[in-house]
Amino acid sequence: MPEFKHHVFICTNERDESASRPSCLPQGSKKLKSAFKDAIKDAGLKHLVRANESGCLDQCEHGPTVVVYPEAVWYGFVQLKDVEEIVTEHLVHGRPVERLRLPSTCLNTEQCPHKPVPKHK
Repeated sequence: MPEFKHHVFICTNERDESASRPSCLPQGSKKLKSAFKDAIKDAGLKHLVRANESGCLDQCEHGPTVVVYPEAVWYGFVQLKDVEEIVTEHLVHGRPVERLRLPSTCLNTEQCPHKPVPKHK
């Protein structure tokens, strides 16, 4: 069997409702995982692409968050309606879906347009 060509990680982290940051699970990420698995199978990629749920990817304000490796393409605000496009465009044709791609300026940064401005003491 050939090695996997892609790994798709779907954040399924869940925080308490009182947490200071949101989490992906309440935004439907478990359903996303199932939809990715089905779409990957339907595209004939079952033995080449692996869809896995992940713990926190630390992109909480962009959730539900999905990352595709080995390219390290980060997608934010992913909805069920986006799954087929990601599978067809990115995983089949090798073209990341730019409208869903998180800008590098939002990854691993303290501030981006999606994060609340920190309060100064």
